[in-house]
Amino acid sequence: MNEPPTGRTTGTLPRVDLGAPFGRLALAHVLSLGGDALVALVLAGSLFFSIDPAGARWRIALYLAFTMAPFALVGPLIGPVMDRVKGGRQLMLTLTTALRSLVAFTMVASVASESLLLFPEAFLMLVLSKSYAVAKASVVPSTVSNDSELVEANSKLQILGGLAAFAAGVPGGLLLLISGPPAVAALCALVFMAATVAALRVPRTVVSLEDESHSAHETEQAAVTIRSAATAMGTLRWLIGFVTFLIAFALRGSDTKPGAGMVIGHMLHEPRGVDLSSVTPPGAPPVWHFGVVVAFSAVGGLIGAWLAPPVRRVVREEYLLSGSLVVAAASGILGAMVGGLIGMSILALGAAISAAAGKQAFDAVVQRDAHESERGRLFGRFESSFQIIWVLGAAVPVVIAVPVGLGSLVAFVVAAAGALFYAYSVRVITRGEVPPTIPRGSDVVARFRSPSPESRESQSRQGPQGPSRQP
Repeated sequence: MNEPPTGRTTGTLPRVDLGAPFGRLALAHVLSLGGDALVALVLAGSLFFSIDPAGARWRIALYLAFTMAPFALVGPLIGPVMDRVKGGRQLMLTLTTALRSLVAFTMVASVASESLLLFPEAFLMLVLSKSYAVAKASVVPSTVSNDSELVEANSKLQILGGLAAFAAGVPGGLLLLISGPPAVAALCALVFMAATVAALRVPRTVVSLEDESHSAHETEQAAVTIRSAATAMGTLRWLIGFVTFLIAFALRGSDTKPGAGMVIGHMLHEPRGVDLSSVTPPGAPPVWHFGVVVAFSAVGGLIGAWLAPPVRRVVREEYLLSGSLVVAAASGILGAMVGGLIGMSILALGAAISAAAGKQAFDAVVQRDAHESERGRLFGRFESSFQIIWVLGAAVPVVIAVPVGLGSLVAFVVAAAGALFYAYSVRVITRGEVPPTIPRGSDVVARFRSPSPESRESQSRQGPQGPSRQP
């Protein structure tokens, strides 16, 4: 971290010096996110919105399983490679953008002929996109001058990335209407080519393999801090997956069960019985409802990214992360109380704000506390875990038809519990103690297999020949 600051985020647009190391990374990131937006346009409507929502659940479940596959590669392979190879992170930035350009060129023919090759190409795009995200997060600390600027740098990248996706989506959408998906795929390839050139300009950093400035206690304390932050971020990622598919199915008309209040009202009016057809919503909501919720979600993401830097200048990253969980809990209870389109919009807005701000805080914690020789491995491992957690959250409304009101209450309970647990963990860490952690499956199995202290003491008294007998 030896470069001057890149400028404050003022107004609505962050100021970035394109000649500075951070500016070069930002340019590559903007072009990369623009290319990802065009890929989404190419694939739009192929899985979800082109099929009947009543029969879509098994296909959506298959898609969720499909999205986990890239992370089986990102976690154990790509992260350690970036850490071990000299200049590996900058090399990964360049390689992932160049390969995505090549895959986009092959997609031109696939979408034109409706070839099945589009599926492995989409898989490659997922792998390369997540590999790029891991490399980008690992490079950020080398482009700022001190740890206090990490949240601001992450925020700038997220805001610029969101604006880039919108800027690419407008001409991409027009091109999709005029010329079709092949033309959009060709434009996508050109954008990724430009991103490759920009990635080549990102300066390489030399990663030291040893860190003599931190004691063993400080290293262990940093590991505990990162693990606790990962638990909080994992809670947020579960919530995002859950809320996304909860609202998506409701807006596609799959949630056609009558509300409890409506049923009770009809029962009071007609005690002899209720005709459920009279209290069941008539099919899917209007299409513009979907647009409203998407707009609230997009605005929430920008608000979260915009608010994170000024909040970080007042409090530490840990409090920013716990505050994100509080926002998610508040949106859950408000969404349940209000209901309807406004309730879904509040839930989507709060989830997007908490996800954006929480992501900035968590990335900054890892970038601040992890040694530079381990950042790639850690980001790869966490991204793998978070994606699996996201899928588990999304799987709940996919497998079970959850009403939006009940789902909002579930979001409130999970977020509130996560906020309390993480706040307690931060307090314990501040005292220099080890906070409680959620045990992993392997730890539970090992605990059952290993003998208890009383059993070991009894065995030591008995000796190798068994218990001694009294004469």
